[in-house]
Amino acid sequence: MDNGLSLADHITLELRADIIGGRLLPGMPLVESALVNAYNASRNTIREALHRLGQEGLTLYVRNKGVVVRRLDCDDVRDLFRVRRTLELQAIASARPLREYQSDRMLDAIEATELARSREDWRAVGTHSLSFHQHVVGLLGSRLFDEFFTNIVAQLRLVFCAAVDEAAFQAPWLVRDRQIHEWLLEGDKESAGAAMELYLDDSERLLLNILSQSFRH
Repeated sequence: MDNGLSLADHITLELRADIIGGRLLPGMPLVESALVNAYNASRNTIREALHRLGQEGLTLYVRNKGVVVRRLDCDDVRDLFRVRRTLELQAIASARPLREYQSDRMLDAIEATELARSREDWRAVGTHSLSFHQHVVGLLGSRLFDEFFTNIVAQLRLVFCAAVDEAAFQAPWLVRDRQIHEWLLEGDKESAGAAMELYLDDSERLLLNILSQSFRH
């Protein structure tokens, strides 16, 4: 395979991308035979890809059902936000003045979010907003952190699916993403960091409330 990746690697990446893009939702089955046909791969290759997704916390095996996309709970959310605070706040605190390409990547994500919002495609709004936060973590300049945070983003995307009213959940964040970018562009790390900390606090609290309600039902 190109880039030194095996077929199992490619399938894992594509399935994870489908989760981040909101095309694979919590509880959806990942049927071996269908994936074999879709990717023209052996069952062993498909099983290897599904096993990797399971190790990443994105799928799980359910007896008599097979592998399904995972539903996350409140403990998972608390852990995810512990990671987000560690990486995103550190990225801002240690950031140097934004280089043009870094600013452009953040703006591209913000503009994609705005376009999705204008189309009322709230699933895409969530995906593009998470892309902005990936670029924030990218300020750390670590390939390993970037790869790790991609998995965090995929798990967060699964949590977002619990919001019954996606518009109400996603609407508040865009203006806050843009403000954080502006402060980073101005080199005001203190304001950007304080805004991000409040952003993460508010987002975590809202998601925990959403999940608590969904589990009660």
